[in-house]
Formats: sequence, structure tokens, C-alpha cells
Amino acid sequence: MPAYAVIGGQWGDEGKGKMVDFLAQYSQYVVRYSGGNNAGHTVINDKGKFAFHLVPTGIFWPNVTCVIGNGVVIDPNVLIEEIDGLAKVGIETGRMAVSDRAHLIMPYHVTLDRLEEEARGSTAIGTTGRGVGPAYVDKVARSGIRVGDLLEVDNKSRFLPRLENVIKLKNSLITKVYGDNPIDLQKVYQQCREWADKLRPFITPTEKLLLEALSNNKSIILEGAQGTMLDIDHGTFPYVTSSSPTIGGAITGLGIPPQSIKGILGVFKAYSTRVGSGPLVTELLDNVGEAIRERAQEYGATTGRPRRCGWFDAVAARYSAQLNGYTSIVLTRLDILDSFSTIKICTGYRLGDGTITTDFPTSASTLESCEPIYEELSGWDGSTASTTKVNDLPSGAKLYVDRIQELIGVPVDIISTGPRREETIVIRSTVGDI
Repeated sequence: MPAYAVIGGQWGDEGKGKMVDFLAQYSQYVVRYSGGNNAGHTVINDKGKFAFHLVPTGIFWPNVTCVIGNGVVIDPNVLIEEIDGLAKVGIETGRMAVSDRAHLIMPYHVTLDRLEEEARGSTAIGTTGRGVGPAYVDKVARSGIRVGDLLEVDNKSRFLPRLENVIKLKNSLITKVYGDNPIDLQKVYQQCREWADKLRPFITPTEKLLLEALSNNKSIILEGAQGTMLDIDHGTFPYVTSSSPTIGGAITGLGIPPQSIKGILGVFKAYSTRVGSGPLVTELLDNVGEAIRERAQEYGATTGRPRRCGWFDAVAARYSAQLNGYTSIVLTRLDILDSFSTIKICTGYRLGDGTITTDFPTSASTLESCEPIYEELSGWDGSTASTTKVNDLPSGAKLYVDRIQELIGVPVDIISTGPRREETIVIRSTVGDI
């Protein structure tokens, strides 16, 4: 029962979209298991450049079934827009399935996300404002509206009273606590009817679909969103996302058994980036950080915000590997480091009291006071961009890759040397017959 998880090893934006698109050609299913449209996966192919927020990136392979699992929170407007956009370029989306157990991001979630973030002031978390957090709050509070509920939208006696009760509660918060304008019940109800008309063909019990696929020995790629260091439990709390991007989230977010997962691929950039607030120990607030940002065009696919850039953090990477049990590493954007005379890797932290640790601290405030301890390596002459064979890499680049896998304790099996599928080095087979 071969399922392979592709998980962000850092703070998101590691290049998972390109890698899932590349690996999908060796699979029959690509399934998204967590997050919402606060994630952005970029794919470049002969049809253009696409930034997906909900549709799994395997959609461009005609023999791949794409599934959005129950662990995802779905903004129907975004999903419908992505489906319509694919249709315009001739991509058939009838191969897609959406879990009836997934929760909906409703208009009041987006409003509350904005109002709550504004109320935090200087302590703002840096959310994308897409309503993802409030949608997960309602899921845990057992007051959310699920995708499957849209199938009952025309049954007013069942659907409308529930929606009315939720909106009444939300309007109390919106008007009395935040002083904003109330949400209109009838407008939201009409939106739900329109969503149901568009999405009804895709809604199904996806856990049954996936279990049948596994029993028939089909190959499945589990597509992660965000990154391990943003995990609600294990990340740099409170500067985290509202779901579990880690391997545990894949299991609960799809309803598949743990033993079905044959491989766990951790995707890491050759350096570090982070969007929004929160600690980033290796952040470079100088011309080197700016050079990395501009060379790599490090701006968010979802928000357009400039990403904070820094050297590779092996302390965080090793922690990420321990949490997820990676069987292999995918290293992306190695070409961005071409032409740097020296390159640094963080191998430890100096804490505020002067002690040194190689363990990743739990507390965000502790992380904020940490200083990176660097190991310095020589850069390399020559370009790694578009390289497809490991032996064609400059010797300095090979040494850098070797040192990263040594520090993490997991082999680097794939190296991405550019945004296109073919700009990939496969060192060892990781998925099926790759």
C-alpha cells in the first residue's frame, strides 16, 4: 500500500509544489491533507505558471486523481476560481474529489480573521487574513459548516436554522466586540446555494476512495502545505498556522492508516525563509539576505509579502526530521547560492545565558534571544542551475549538500536546480519507479 508524504521541512515555501508536480508522474493519486488557501504551490509547465492554493498540484497529469482531504479548510470561492481557471487552459478537473468532511471557510471567518489580527496590534501573528484560523476554531468548537452540508442546502428546514445560529453568534462578536458591520444571513445562504451547484460533482467520502486505492496497490502522493516549523503543536507557537503540516496531520487529515505510508520526503530550501512574524534565528538583515531574496524572488505566492531570508538552519532541520521521520530529503533552490564566496550553515544556538545547544527550543521567546553558531564553507565556481546529474555539480556544491545531509542525518535523494520539472537531479529512487 504505497503512500509517499511530501512535507515542508522548514517554514513553508520550500518548493513542495514543484516537487509534487514532478513526483506525480510516478503516481495515480495526489492528495492534499491540511491547511487552506493560505498555502501557495507554484507549478511551471508548458501551459504557463500556476499558483495553486487548494487544488492539488498533480492536476496537470492526465492519469492522476486529485483529492482534497478532510483536514483541509476550503474557501469555496477560491476552489471554484481555480477549477474555472484550469478549464480555461484545457485542464480537465473531473478527476478531482473533495472530502465531504472538510470544513468550509465562510465569509464571517475572513471578517473575524482580519478583525482579530487588527486587535492584536504590535503582537500580530502575521496571518494571511484568509479566514483559515477562525475556520479551524469552529471545527474544534464543533460549530463549523462542512463541505458535505452543502448537499443539504436546499433543505431549508435542516440547513438554514444551523447557519442562522452560527451567524447570530458570529455577529455578536463582530458587532459588539469589534464594532464592525454584521454578516447578512440571506446573502451567505445564497452563496452556499451557488457553491453547492458548482461543487456537488466533486463532493464524496474521500477516505473510502483512498482506502480502495491503497488496497488496489495504487501509488499516492500526500501533498503537504506550509511547513513543519509552522505546525500548531510542534512549531514556533504562537507564530504558527492552525493545522498540522507534519506527518501526523497527513494521517488524520486523510483517514488513512500509518502503515500505508512507505516514504516521507522532507523538502528543504538550501537556505532559510519565513513569511510573517516569529523567530528566524539565521535571518540575515544585511545585503546578503537582500541578495538571496532578490536572486530567488522570495515573495509569497499567496500574499506577495517579501520573505525573510537567512542561512540554512541545521538545528531546526534536524528537529524537523525527528518529528516526521523523514526517509529522504529533497533540497531545492541550490542554484540561488551560486557565486557566493562563502556559505554558512547554522549548527547550534547560543542561548541568552551564553550556553550552547543543538536542540531546538520550545519557547518562541527563547528562540528570539538565540544567536546562531555558524560553520563556514567555501562557495563554488560555476552554475548549478538546470543541472540534472549530480556528478555535474561543482565540487563545492557537492560538499555543501553532503554536509547538510550529514547534519540532518537523512540522505538527500533529490535536488531541485530550477523551477521546471526537468531541472531536477535524482540521486536515489524515492517514489515508486522514479
